[in-house]
Amino acid sequence: MTNRNLKVVETSKQPKKLGLTRQPYLSIDKVSKVYPTSRGPFTVLKDVNLTIYEGEFICLIGHSGCGKSTLLNMVSGFATPTDGEVRLGGQRITKPGPDRMVVFQSYALLPWLTAYDNIYLAVDAVYGNKLKAEKDAIVREHLALVGLLDAAEKKPPQMSGGMRQRVSIARALSIRPQVLILDEPFGALDAITKEELQEELLKIWNDHRCTVLMITHDIDEALFLADRLVMMTNGPAAQIGEVLEIPFSRPRDRARIMEDPQYYKLRNHALDFLFHRFAHNDD
Repeated sequence: MTNRNLKVVETSKQPKKLGLTRQPYLSIDKVSKVYPTSRGPFTVLKDVNLTIYEGEFICLIGHSGCGKSTLLNMVSGFATPTDGEVRLGGQRITKPGPDRMVVFQSYALLPWLTAYDNIYLAVDAVYGNKLKAEKDAIVREHLALVGLLDAAEKKPPQMSGGMRQRVSIARALSIRPQVLILDEPFGALDAITKEELQEELLKIWNDHRCTVLMITHDIDEALFLADRLVMMTNGPAAQIGEVLEIPFSRPRDRARIMEDPQYYKLRNHALDFLFHRFAHNDD
């Protein structure tokens, strides 16, 4: 399906949005990732190019195995490209750092620590030179930000999945990262909790405007959250197939968006990309 009214953006094209810098902020430049295997080299990603501007909310979507998590691992510094490079603010990324924080689907909280202590651990590691009272204030500010100040002394086993993910988001934001990296953060949650956290994430992002790079398998989630939707081709040797610019103004209202005919044009275009042009072949 092709619709003339849809705005497909080239990966190098700068989005025309107010409040964004005019220079590339996060650059993925001719990135390839090859793993050695017993059958020879296996190319996960090949010649991936993407330019992201400061304050953008970018969602990545694609079939399982297309290298989305591998790409995010190279942005976070957990992995390095075989070819090409990833740059943040003009500096090449070679290792993890507090300027990039990751929120995982599995929460990655220490189960023996309280919500407060899980966040304090991150704050103390990055702001070790601050007074304890200052670090305490940062932790409590971010617990309040996600509505969990009353649950500060609860440990992860005592929390629901939604509460755990709120703690993970609060921990990531508490050190004021330049880039927030979200790897399917709401994938394990029920539909109602997922929508609540999507709304909460957007509110926080509207207030802080850090740059967000998020993996999702949910097209509706991407259309509600993102400035641009990056759609990956299938692996091996996956690439960026298309980038859709999401035209809905902010702040966003879910009900109003879903009444907009453009919403369904975008949704159908993304579905066509995933399930017709790049459908999995099970043969």
